Parts: sequence; structure tokens; C-alpha cells
Amino acid sequence: MWELPVRVFHWVNALCIVVLFATGLYIGNPFVVPAVSEEAHFFFLMGWARYIHFIAAFLFTANLLMRAYWFLKGNRYARTNPLRRAFWRGLVETLKSYLFLKNRKPHYIGHNPLAELSYLIFIGLGSVIMVLTGFVLYFEPQWESAAGGLFSRVAALFGGDSFSVRSWHHLVAWGFALFVPIHVYMAFREDWLSRNATISSIFTGYKYEAARKEKGDEERGGGEGGAGDPAGGSAERRHGAGDRKHPAFR
Repeated sequence: MWELPVRVFHWVNALCIVVLFATGLYIGNPFVVPAVSEEAHFFFLMGWARYIHFIAAFLFTANLLMRAYWFLKGNRYARTNPLRRAFWRGLVETLKSYLFLKNRKPHYIGHNPLAELSYLIFIGLGSVIMVLTGFVLYFEPQWESAAGGLFSRVAALFGGDSFSVRSWHHLVAWGFALFVPIHVYMAFREDWLSRNATISSIFTGYKYEAARKEKGDEERGGGEGGAGDPAGGSAERRHGAGDRKHPAFR
């Protein structure tokens, strides 16, 4: 189900976000300073924070490019298509269940459309904004270089001046800080309520789904090109011999 590149992306991305946010907090507001004013090389904490931040940023960018490639190359669970009518119909039905407007949540083997939309916004669009604004700030002292000249034009997309670019960078960073705990909570919640190994699947690539009772039932969660219609029919509550194990590679 979750192929190896998807799982590698997830954990590399998680590590980068934690490191980037922690070092970014210090760069924006250095809360540890020497008690006595002295030469910078005696207290190089800011230098190390920036150095680690830059390394994590380059790794974050490379990881994002790899995921973009696998979005096109991977199996049906590695991509989504919000242009399909079924995506938005499923999103509304899923949202109704979270708002307690219906008793049963639509069943998806992969991510449900609401989760996919949140990943597109935060992990997709949010990451692109962070990469672009980050490189604008990185090359700001060297606009005369080739890369600096390129990103000086990108700066116009975010207001053009350093303050506006930095504000975008900070705001989206705090958006990630809001998204991460919600994502972790929802993953544990789904694992607990569905008993389908949601948490362990991001390590192993496997989830467990109860066998369908009705003949001809079809699994359609996360269909080709995006979230499909929820899998029809009722599922057995018993997990064990009747469970199906979905392979990590298809």
C-alpha cells in the first residue's frame, strides 16, 4: 500500500520539519546569548543554528522533489486528484462524519479525501511556499549571483521586499506547527478506532482491512488518480483470519 519512497519521504520530511522549526525559532529570536559580549567565534550558536537550518532546508527540498516525482510514478495510494467529482463528494461525506452529522464514516483503504486535501494544502502548497521564500532569504545577500537573480524575481510573488517574504516564511512555518499535532492525533485516532494498523503502516507499508461479506464488493479507497468512492458493503468487525493484507508494492 504505502510504497517505500512514500514512507521514506514521510520520515525524512518529519525530521526536516522538526529541525527546521527548532532552528528557525532560534534564528528568528535567539533566546540563548552569551552573558558577556565577546567575539562571535567564541559563541557560535547562531552560526551552527543557521548551518543546520540550511542543511535541513536543502534536504527538505530534495525530499519534496522526490515526492513530486513519486506522485506521478507511484501506485494509486501515492497520488490524488481533487479535480474528480468523487473526491469532493467523498470529502463532504467524510466531513459530515467528523462533525457527527452521520453515524458511519465512509470507508477508504488509503487516505480519505479530507486528509488528502489537508496534505495538498500543507505538505504540498505549504512546502512549496517554504522552499521558495527560504531560498529568497538565503540568496538575498547575493542578488548578483545567477541563483540570486532568479530568486530575486521569485520575491515579487510574496510582496517583493524582505519583510514580506520573511512574514510569509514565518506564517507558513506556524501553519506546519499547527498541522503536525493534528496529523499525529488523527493518525492515532484512526488506528485506535479502525484497528487497521494505521500507525505501523507508515513503517511497514501494510494496513489490515476486514474481508467484505457481499459478493462482488470492490475496494476503491484512494482510487486511480486520487480518492475514489468509499468501498461499498459492510465489513466484518472481526480482525484476524479474515483480514486481507495490502502489499506495499503493486
